[in-house]
Amino acid sequence: MLREVSLRNLSTTVLGKIVDFPIGISPTAMQKLAHEEGELGNARAAASLNIIFILSTISTSSLEEIVAAAPKGRKWFQLYVYKDREVSKNLIRRAEKCGFEALVLTVDAPLFGKRRANIRNQFTLPKHLRMANFEAGTENSEGLAVSKKGGSALNDYIDQLIDRNLTWEDVDWLKKTTRLPIVIKGILTAEDARLCVQHGAAAVFVSNHGGRQLDTVNATIDVLEEIVHAVDGRCEVYLDGGVSCGSDVFKVLALGANMVFAGRPFLWGLTVGGEAGSKKILQILRDELDLTMALTGVVKISDISRNYVIRASSL
Repeated sequence: MLREVSLRNLSTTVLGKIVDFPIGISPTAMQKLAHEEGELGNARAAASLNIIFILSTISTSSLEEIVAAAPKGRKWFQLYVYKDREVSKNLIRRAEKCGFEALVLTVDAPLFGKRRANIRNQFTLPKHLRMANFEAGTENSEGLAVSKKGGSALNDYIDQLIDRNLTWEDVDWLKKTTRLPIVIKGILTAEDARLCVQHGAAAVFVSNHGGRQLDTVNATIDVLEEIVHAVDGRCEVYLDGGVSCGSDVFKVLALGANMVFAGRPFLWGLTVGGEAGSKKILQILRDELDLTMALTGVVKISDISRNYVIRASSL
């Protein structure tokens, strides 16, 4: 208490470049299901506030469309590795050419979890949409139009096309394939975090895939601290999952993360108002983080420390 907090600075540095505040947009698939602007709306919202937008491999807007929509925005590309490695190499080359700053390798989805609503509803992508990162008419592009097994076309797509045999050797392959820094997403243990460092990751992304992969898996915030200790400053650490307000962001930063991401809130904002709706969600989270900092006596992100949080179990 009784600290000067009239001037606060929420900016921080992520992978060597400044963001105006440490909240970014996680990769989520097929955003034109939420709004006709889709990924373009979220990319423009992120660019307008100078934060990071991550584009999914299985998006309804292409790499090139994202660059055209938000040419000055900070953009990363989430990568699924296809069984046909040439497909993945082509995606990587295009991401590099388009000015994407990092590859976010998702490692927690050799198979997709049993998403019962999708199976029950026999989910398919509407006919006016497709996987825009691939040539129209190909299976990679149109593979979600029909459910071949009578369940979810998304699960069918992943089972048929995505490589489920990835190992740490494939991280080494990716390092040799691209000049971009690699962020490994889907890490929930200290052991895997140390392996990320050993294999040259620029960052560990603590994530449980929105709780949609493995039932009863740990909440990301419950494993964050052990992962931060495991990497011991040798790479950056990010987190998504369960972030719904600015005070959540503060807690994650206090436990040692460099950056916080969220997915669902921006889909909700996109659904309601397109780019403007997504931008409003970002502004709400930013303002709540700013207020939390003021009320805890903090004026810059680097001052947020473990001293500001306590676990209920320790009371």
